[in-house]
Amino acid sequence: MAAESGKKLFVGPRFRRIRQQLGLSQTQIAEGLGISPSYVNLIERNQRPVTAQILLRLAETYDLDLRDLATADEDRFFAELNEIFSDPLFRQIDVPKQELRDLAELCPGVTHALQRLYAAYAEARQGETLAAAQMADRDVGTRYEANPVERVRELIEANRNYFPELEQAAETLRDELNVPAEGLYAALAARLREKHSIQTRIMPVDVMRETLRRFDRHRRQLLISELVDPPGRAFQLAFQLGLGECAQALETIIGRAGPLDDAPRRLFRITLGNYFAAAVMMPYPAFLAAAEALNYDIHVLAQRFNSGFEQVCHRLTTLQRPNARGIPFFLLRVDNAGNVSKRFSSGTFPFSKFGGTCPLWNVHSTFDTPDRLLKQVIELSDGTRYFSIAQMVRRPVAPHPLPQPRFAIGLGCEIRHAARLTYAAGLDLEKTEGTPIGVNCRLCERENCAQRAEPPITRTLILDETTRRVSSFAFSNAREL
Repeated sequence: MAAESGKKLFVGPRFRRIRQQLGLSQTQIAEGLGISPSYVNLIERNQRPVTAQILLRLAETYDLDLRDLATADEDRFFAELNEIFSDPLFRQIDVPKQELRDLAELCPGVTHALQRLYAAYAEARQGETLAAAQMADRDVGTRYEANPVERVRELIEANRNYFPELEQAAETLRDELNVPAEGLYAALAARLREKHSIQTRIMPVDVMRETLRRFDRHRRQLLISELVDPPGRAFQLAFQLGLGECAQALETIIGRAGPLDDAPRRLFRITLGNYFAAAVMMPYPAFLAAAEALNYDIHVLAQRFNSGFEQVCHRLTTLQRPNARGIPFFLLRVDNAGNVSKRFSSGTFPFSKFGGTCPLWNVHSTFDTPDRLLKQVIELSDGTRYFSIAQMVRRPVAPHPLPQPRFAIGLGCEIRHAARLTYAAGLDLEKTEGTPIGVNCRLCERENCAQRAEPPITRTLILDETTRRVSSFAFSNAREL
C-alpha cells in the first residue's frame, strides 16, 4: 500500500486502530513519528492525509507491515453490514451502499455492535427467546452473550486469526524440545511427565467410546482414545501443555477481549489452546518457509510436519505476522448437510454469518469424489474472483456401526494470489471463467439458478402458476424498499 503520484491517502480510523493496538497515546506515537500530536489528531479524524514518509516511518519505527492499513477489515465489515441491512426488517429503509461502506470504515465499533444486536434478533426470531437471559441481567447485573460461538469468531476475526504471544511461546517450546516432526509426540509426552507430572495413556475404544481426550486431574493422567490418529495425538498433547504453560498468555489475550460471560470465555480459551497446539506442530518461521518453497502444496506440508490435511489448511489461515505474511487464505468446513462448523478469513471473502453457502461452490462436491482434491475459480456477483481448492476429510474414525464423520474443507484466496499456488500451475487465471456463486441463496440476486433454495430477501417473490422456470423462484428486478 503506498501513496502514489500525489494521491491523498486518508486512513484515519485504521491509523487510530493501529495506535490503540500498540497501546500508544497520540502524543507517544507523534514523538515516535517526529510529528506533532495535533497532526496525529487531524490524521485520525481524516482531516489530513497520511504521506508516504509517515507511512514508511510508521512501518520502520513499530515494525509494522503496511498491509495493516489495507482495507481487508473494512471489506469484511461492509459485507456483514450489507447482509444485515438486506433483512426484510429494514425493507422500508433505503440505506445506500456507500453509507454502509462509510460506516464500516469510520465506525468499526458501531459495526460490531450492530452485528451482535442483529445476531441476538435473529436467534429470537428463530424461536429462542432472550427473556430469561435479559431478566437475569437485571437481577445480577451481568451481560448476556446471544451466541458464544459467533462471539468467539468475532474475536478471532478482530485479531486477524493471529496471536503473537502464542506464536512466540510455541516457537520457544519447539526450540527447547529440539526434535523433528516425527519425534514430537514422544517429546511432548516426556515434557508433560517430567515438568507437569502428567502421564499420557492411549486408551481402548471400549473404555473411551464417546470421548477422544480427557484429562484426569486427580490421577494426573491425560487419556487419549486409540481412535485419534498420530497427528491428532500430538495435537492433544500440545493443547494440554498450552493450557498449563501458557496460562498467563491466554488470560492476557482473553482480558483484551473485554467482559465475557462464562461460555464465550471458556470457548475462547479452548480456541486459543487449539491455536497454540497447531503452532507447536507447525512453527511459524519453518512452516511459512516450507509453504512458500513448496508453493503451498498441502499434502507435502502435511507429510513434512506430521500433520493432517485440515490442520495444515487451518494453519495457513494464521500466517499474518507483520513483515512475514503468507497468502491471506479463507477456510470453510462444512458437512454433507451444508452445516458450516468452521469459517476463517484472513482475506476479504464475505462469509455469511446467518446462513449456509452456495451449492455451486464445489466444496460440496467433494463428498462425491472423496479421494480427489478439487479446484475452482469462483466469482461473486460484484465481479470479485477467488481461487479455491476443496477436499473431503474423515476424522476421527468411529467404531462400527456408527456413521463415519465426514467434512469438506474449502481453502481459497483472491485470484491475484493464486499464481503462487501449485494447484494453479498451468492455468491461465485471467482467461479461466469463474463459476458464478453467491454468498448464500438469501443474499444472492442471480436469476435462473437451478440450485436456488430460497428467493433473495432483497427482492419481491413472483408467483405465476402458468410458468415453471429453471429456478424454483422468480423475483422482481427491483430491490424491495
